[in-house]
Amino acid sequence: MGALPFVKMHGAGNDFVVLDGVRHELPALEPLAPRLADRHFGIGFDQMLVVRPSSQADFRMEIFNADGSQVEMCANGIRAFFLFLRDEGHTSAEEISVETLSGVVKPRFAGPGQVTVDMGPPVLAPAKIPTTLVGDAGPDGPVLDVALPVSGQELRVSSISMGNPHCVIPVESVDDAPVETLGPEVENHPAFPNRVNVEFVEIVSRERIRQRTFERGTGETLACGSGACATAVSAMLRGVVDERVAIELRGGELDIAWAGGDASVFMTGPAARVFTGEIEV
Repeated sequence: MGALPFVKMHGAGNDFVVLDGVRHELPALEPLAPRLADRHFGIGFDQMLVVRPSSQADFRMEIFNADGSQVEMCANGIRAFFLFLRDEGHTSAEEISVETLSGVVKPRFAGPGQVTVDMGPPVLAPAKIPTTLVGDAGPDGPVLDVALPVSGQELRVSSISMGNPHCVIPVESVDDAPVETLGPEVENHPAFPNRVNVEFVEIVSRERIRQRTFERGTGETLACGSGACATAVSAMLRGVVDERVAIELRGGELDIAWAGGDASVFMTGPAARVFTGEIEV
């Protein structure tokens, strides 16, 4: 096909390749994603973001994991996506609407290098997450502190969807958490029919949480924005943090606020352009 232009970006260390499907003709993306994701023979990324036109919103964002699978939502990605659109002259608006597989989300400018995203309300019903786990609250959710048998041990987990499914596991120390061993086992556990993103979380105080994430189809990443939202919501529902909390990730920090009930979760955090280039495809 020739040279394909791309932009490399990141949000709190969660890194992306952004392709412009409005201005450029793009090849088939599922087979292309693993090649571009390779950090030795390609560009390297956690997710590939694709700009498309939308009939429902201002733009549509397609999201591909490093293994080529397409996913519903990437909250760090939506911040990078919004910055890309402004940098490339697609929009100068302070707030836009973006169609994703999980619905329409609304990022807005929050200062230089900062974006706030209205993530919508959390999904708490097990069938909609989806998970076969059911907590004390029954089929309407939430799924909090439920037993999950993994490798001969019983984990106590919570599960929430922020447009994509998450399993939140409290640990004493995220530095010592068995992310690389337990992460893939929980991701592919039969309790999660669409697989699941796995958060290992350490409650530091009522205002701060530390988190590491093993993402579906990618492995451990330096940040996961939707995971930070799921972590915050689960901690708020358990009553161990306040309605606004800082989530400390390996690549940076996100601010998460939720008033409870049917209110939207609001995430504020950084986004940055790293470099631009072309790759032969």
